[in-house]
Amino acid sequence: QVRLVDSGGGLVQAGGSLRLSCAASGRTFSSYVMGWFRQAPGKEREFVGAISWSGGSTYYADSVKGRFTISRGNAKTTVYLQMNSLKPEDTAVYYCAAALKGWGTFSAYVMDEYHYWGQGTQVTVSS
Repeated sequence: QVRLVDSGGGLVQAGGSLRLSCAASGRTFSSYVMGWFRQAPGKEREFVGAISWSGGSTYYADSVKGRFTISRGNAKTTVYLQMNSLKPEDTAVYYCAAALKGWGTFSAYVMDEYHYWGQGTQVTVSS
């Protein structure tokens, strides 16, 4: 079992920045892909981005490309989502997720491919 804890959400003005963290604990695996998803009120959960085990590969949704950056800590068990130039439409609950699969072996933007999920952290961007 892998436990994921999201943190770092909050209220920020448009144009501002936030950094979310996701800490993994529990059973360790040789490698897993970490993803970030978000869900706005009344909308389906959508893919934000993903990062490989090594941190050398990333993949982003078009809506956040160039504004958001995913990185992994040195211990590989913490993942960060740096969000810059935030817009009101970025308001959502953000979730990290872990897929027990190798990078490139599955579609990282597909929610059902992920095995474990964090509890979510609220991000609110005011205009």
